[in-house]
Amino acid sequence: MIREKDYEVDSRVKKKMLSWQRFAIIYIVMLLLVGVQMGIIVSPIFNNLNSYIQVTIIMTYWAIIALIFILITRSQITHVYDIPMRKLSSAAKKVAGGDFSVFVEPVHTPDEYDFIDVMFIDFNAMVQELGSIETLKNDFVSNVSHEIRTPLAIIKNYTSLLRKGDSPVDTQVQYMDTIVKATDNLTSLVSNILRLNKLDSQEIVSAVESYDLCRQLSDCVLGFESLLEEKNIDFEADIEDCAIIKADREMLEIVWNNLLSNAIKYTEVGGKISLSQISGDNSITVSVSDTGCGMNSETIKRIFDKFYQADTSHSGEGNGLGLALAYRIVEKLEGSLTVTSEVGKGSKFTVTIPVKR
Repeated sequence: MIREKDYEVDSRVKKKMLSWQRFAIIYIVMLLLVGVQMGIIVSPIFNNLNSYIQVTIIMTYWAIIALIFILITRSQITHVYDIPMRKLSSAAKKVAGGDFSVFVEPVHTPDEYDFIDVMFIDFNAMVQELGSIETLKNDFVSNVSHEIRTPLAIIKNYTSLLRKGDSPVDTQVQYMDTIVKATDNLTSLVSNILRLNKLDSQEIVSAVESYDLCRQLSDCVLGFESLLEEKNIDFEADIEDCAIIKADREMLEIVWNNLLSNAIKYTEVGGKISLSQISGDNSITVSVSDTGCGMNSETIKRIFDKFYQADTSHSGEGNGLGLALAYRIVEKLEGSLTVTSEVGKGSKFTVTIPVKR
C-alpha cells in the first residue's frame, strides 16, 4: 500500500484541498449541531410533546442537516474536482487531435496552488514539449527531403549529360567524379540518419571494450593527414603516451572524425589545429581547437541541432548531422560535449568521458 509519506513532496503545492484546518472546522460545526440537538431535547416545550412528535422533530432536524451537508459537498466536489477535470479532459482531447496550442489556466493564484493547479502546470509543460517535438519532426522531415533531393538532382543531371555521349573524355570523367561525390554524400547522409535514429530510440547496444584512446586519436589524425597537408595547416597534438578507456570504440571514432573534419573544414589555409587529451581521476578530456572563422552566440546555441549549418559556404561538404551525431554518442556514453568559440578567432570542442574502472 502506498502511503502519503511515500510520495515526493512538491514544493509548488502551497495548500492541500482537504487540509487539517478544514477537518477542524467540520468537526467544530458537527459539535455545534449536536449541541443544538441537545438544546432542543432539554427544552421544556420539547419535553411536553409526545414521543412520536419528538422522534419526528429529531429525524427532520438531522434530515435537513444531512441535506445541507450533501449540497455543500456536491458543490465542493463540482468546484474543486469536476469542473477542473472537465477542463483537463477537454484539453487532453484537443491535444490528442493534434492541437498543441492548448493551455489550461490554473484555478488558483501561485501562492494558493494545490495539486490540481500543479497538475495543470505540468500538463501545459507536457503539451509545450510535445509541440516542440512535433515541430522538430516536421523540420527533420523537411530537411531530410531537401538534403536527399540535392544529391539526387546532381546525379540525375550529370547522368543525363553522360547519356548524350557528346562530351570530351576529360569532361565525362569530371561528370563521373561529381556523380561519385554526390553518391558518397547521399550514402553518408543516410548512414548518419540511421545512426541518429538508432541512438534516439536506444536501439544501439554499446560494444564496450577496453582500448588505448591515445592510439585511436593518433589513427584518426593520420586519416586526415592529406587534408592537413593540402591546406598547409599547422597541427599540434598534446596527448599522453597511453590512456586506457572502457567505451564503445566504433562510436567514439565517429566523434573524433567529426570534430577533426569540422576543424579542418572551417580552418583557412595556413591555420592551426590543436588536439589535446588529459586523464583525470574519474574522466578523460579530449579537446579539438582551431583558428577558423569561429561562431557567434546564436550559432553556438544551435550547433548540435540536426541539419544546422551556420556557414552555408561549406554546405556542400556535409549534411549538418555530424555534430548532432557526435553529441548524441557522447551523451549515450554518459559524457559531455561542449563548445567555446569567438567570431574570427576559432572554436574549441571539448569532450569529457567518464572513466569506467
